[in-house]
Amino acid sequence: MNEVVPPDTRARILQVAMDLFASNGYHATSVREIAERVGVTKTAVLYHFPGKAEIMAAMAEPMLVDLEATVNAAEALGANRQAAREAIFEGLLDVWLRHRDLLRLNLRDLGLTASQSVFDRFRDSMLRANKIVAGPDSDLNLDIRASQAIAMLSDPVVLYADRPAEQLRAAVLDGVHRLFDEPSPHTGRGRPTVMTGNLLVMCRKLHDQGFSAAKIADELGVSRATVYRHLKD
Repeated sequence: MNEVVPPDTRARILQVAMDLFASNGYHATSVREIAERVGVTKTAVLYHFPGKAEIMAAMAEPMLVDLEATVNAAEALGANRQAAREAIFEGLLDVWLRHRDLLRLNLRDLGLTASQSVFDRFRDSMLRANKIVAGPDSDLNLDIRASQAIAMLSDPVVLYADRPAEQLRAAVLDGVHRLFDEPSPHTGRGRPTVMTGNLLVMCRKLHDQGFSAAKIADELGVSRATVYRHLKD
């Protein structure tokens, strides 16, 4: 007699696998354990997923789709390097915040590398993102600076995954923009990094009216990092 499998079994397998991978680690969790926790046979799990790597690949798919869409959108901005860079910083950060449970799970034993296709898609997207941030005429120093900025987007999200998303977002963007936006003390380049008096009042007024940080920065002639920092205070 064939086993009767509820229609939501696939989703339940993924949720249970996420919980077990997070608590026990990817490599220490067996397909049999997942099946027992779901309440089905191992055969039923293998009907939906040929193996454990395919379970991980299915868990990672929404994140990879979001990641690739973010990089595609930034590349579509073409020669507008500043806009493309901003799209990478904000877009990647939003992806990491949206999928922070998966990122934290991966920190335990690099489970995302279990699937070659997941690893390849992730690596290729991150290399494209790094190229956008560094620019077409970059050298080794700028390439490294770009990779440092991109790493700054994910590491705090993993380490402080339990903090409110908006609080994390503002703090992380502040750090990244300090690396790329703020003026050097030797060159004096860049937008003002401090707002006082009427400028600060206007910043908060625009925020209360629903203006985005990017729009406020453009209106007031300051960096986005400055806007995020003052709104956080």
